[in-house]
Amino acid sequence: MKVLILSCNTGQGHNSAGKALFECFTHSGIPCEMKDALSFAGEKASRLVSSGYINMATHAPNLFRCLYAAGGLVSTSCSKSPVYWANVSYTDALHRYILDKGFDTIITPHLFPAEALTHLLRKHGLAARCYAVATDYTCIPFWEETELHGYFIPHRDLIPEFVEKGLPRERLFPLGIPVSSRFAQHTSQKQARHSLGLPEEGKLFLMMSGSMGFGNLEDLLARLLRLCLRGEHILVLGGTNERMKQRLRTRYGGHPQVSILDFTTQVPLYMDACDLVFTKPGGLTSTEAAVKNLPLVHTAPIPGCETKNARFFQQHLLSISEKNPDTLLNQAYALAYDEAAQRTMLAAQRKHIPRNAAEQIYRHIVSETMLKERAV
Repeated sequence: MKVLILSCNTGQGHNSAGKALFECFTHSGIPCEMKDALSFAGEKASRLVSSGYINMATHAPNLFRCLYAAGGLVSTSCSKSPVYWANVSYTDALHRYILDKGFDTIITPHLFPAEALTHLLRKHGLAARCYAVATDYTCIPFWEETELHGYFIPHRDLIPEFVEKGLPRERLFPLGIPVSSRFAQHTSQKQARHSLGLPEEGKLFLMMSGSMGFGNLEDLLARLLRLCLRGEHILVLGGTNERMKQRLRTRYGGHPQVSILDFTTQVPLYMDACDLVFTKPGGLTSTEAAVKNLPLVHTAPIPGCETKNARFFQQHLLSISEKNPDTLLNQAYALAYDEAAQRTMLAAQRKHIPRNAAEQIYRHIVSETMLKERAV
């Protein structure tokens, strides 16, 4: 068995899911490689698509919402979209790579490679078994024009939505969204704060903007700070958005209740240290916080799939979210001191969000591979 994981650099969520699966396979001694699918179209194309997606989501969210909605309207399993044909453009190079390296199992946590793999399976008789991992709590447009051997989706309650869009029920496996095993590990709050040099007493709020620094974090921080009259401390993870971090440091540098942090690989430890997490409703970040089993507050979503993520979490009592920022922050502040409300939320997270989705997906794929080999 030799595994190829294909992702895309449109934010770090998809890559994080791919890396979680990469951990499982390599830890078990199975040869595994992870690649940016768009690199087969050339590094320039990969950079253009990635930067275009990020810039649109950050600077033109209304346009992003309209395009997402339009995709939902034109998306169909009976005809192929421009998205499909764009991904067909690099399939020759991808096919050569798969054959040269001898991959027999391919997994993708992104729609784009799923489109390319569908073409290779249909038109080139690709022999590898191909699987997709949905990283949002909804069926995004164009999944239904793919045709892979299996689809790992976040939750059983989403099965009807995927089936309605045209995906076959027998190929849907609600095993959860894979996250790094580090989020399932626990460090005591006291030890985490000591390791990170954080205040050992008082409430600590963690504000996350995603790897690219999305969202109106500056306004939200100012509003939250006005509520923090009991000495609470606010940690801001601003991702790689250097301009935003510089503005925040200029405004809050030296403030005793605010710390502006650089991009870090220690997110699991910062989560262990905190009492409440604020994050945009990305599928991966939300799942990571829920696996950590923390009181969770969803800030303004990028219109489209993140809106659906926030709705799913709210409907299942996994987080709180409100359109009005003052209402949201008042509810969040109350949650930080309401132990009964916290217990309800954390119990719901344990019920609905698998801690070991990556391991379950790994076992499913290995089991199917073994059954296929025995049949031969």
